[in-house]
Amino acid sequence: MQLEIRPDPAEVGRARRWARSRLAGCGIAADEPLAETLVLLVSELVTNAVVHTGCPAVLRLSLPQPATVRVEVTDGSTRAPVPRWVDGEETGGRGLALVDGLADRWGWSPDGVGKQIWCELDRCAEPRTAAMAYGGGAVGVCEGLEGLDGYEGNEGLAYEAV
Repeated sequence: MQLEIRPDPAEVGRARRWARSRLAGCGIAADEPLAETLVLLVSELVTNAVVHTGCPAVLRLSLPQPATVRVEVTDGSTRAPVPRWVDGEETGGRGLALVDGLADRWGWSPDGVGKQIWCELDRCAEPRTAAMAYGGGAVGVCEGLEGLDGYEGNEGLAYEAV
């Protein structure tokens, strides 16, 4: 399943609605915590693509295994996601920190003339694991919102996908 995304901030809302309808079609109810988390992840990844690249993107949602849901956003920028420090008063700059804290795994890779950023959630009740910065390395346990700005000594740490 995929959705073409225009480089317009209004596309983020359309992407969330599309994701909700696709999840419902796969038997994941809108009020399930998994669905709410997936819609937030879709929102963050699509926002990054729209805001930081100014290029069209493609959102894909798949269930590669019955117990896993995968979200992928491919955009036209070859620049890697980079760590970014933000002031507690800033209103942006925390998108990939949220992805890191909420997804069981995430990463990115070059894709043709751009890149693909992906994340996965396991459809189980076990504690989530979150990939470390840049999404391809070690995996650690994430309980709740640990690892996000303001939690467990990570004040101000955020990531920017450009």
